[in-house]
Amino acid sequence: MGEVVLYMSMSVDGFIAGPDDSPEHGLGVGGELLHGWLADGGVDPASHRPSDEAGATVFDEVLATGAVITGRRTFDFAGGWAGDHHDGVPIFVLTRAAPPEPPPGSARYVTDIASCVAEAKAAAGDRDVLLHGAATAQECLRAGLLDEMQLSVVPVLLGRGRRLFADLPQVELSLVRVLDGPAVQHLGYRVER
Repeated sequence: MGEVVLYMSMSVDGFIAGPDDSPEHGLGVGGELLHGWLADGGVDPASHRPSDEAGATVFDEVLATGAVITGRRTFDFAGGWAGDHHDGVPIFVLTRAAPPEPPPGSARYVTDIASCVAEAKAAAGDRDVLLHGAATAQECLRAGLLDEMQLSVVPVLLGRGRRLFADLPQVELSLVRVLDGPAVQHLGYRVER
């Protein structure tokens, strides 16, 4: 069975979005700098593949995942990826309460983190599960359900916005990979249990 892996771009001071993020401005004020390592692309996710080797490696890993776990806020801000994050893999949306209308495409709502992770891992089979969203990452860490973090650290101090790590207990990590790209360092950590 695959592992649950958080892939996230963040500032050096720990923000994954600038201030005033919203459905219209998903990365907030200044937050677009965090995704500058990705290629300018269109609707097709593959069109954002970076040309540098380090960025392309991380990007290819993301698109090789067999399921996606995301928080409801991230899902809504992303327009639900029109029901298809990549390659039609199932999307599990963690939410406090499922709305009456079903989500688009291959997405489904799940109301507790343990079930969300179990269902995503079963759906992904031997492939890894991509984790999106700060609050959902924090819930996975608290529940001991996150296996790895692949953090793309961009050399900027946003100063404020949405933090990736907030109100967490101590979590031990082991650095397992460092990839240097243009204007980004991709750091891979294994979560120790």
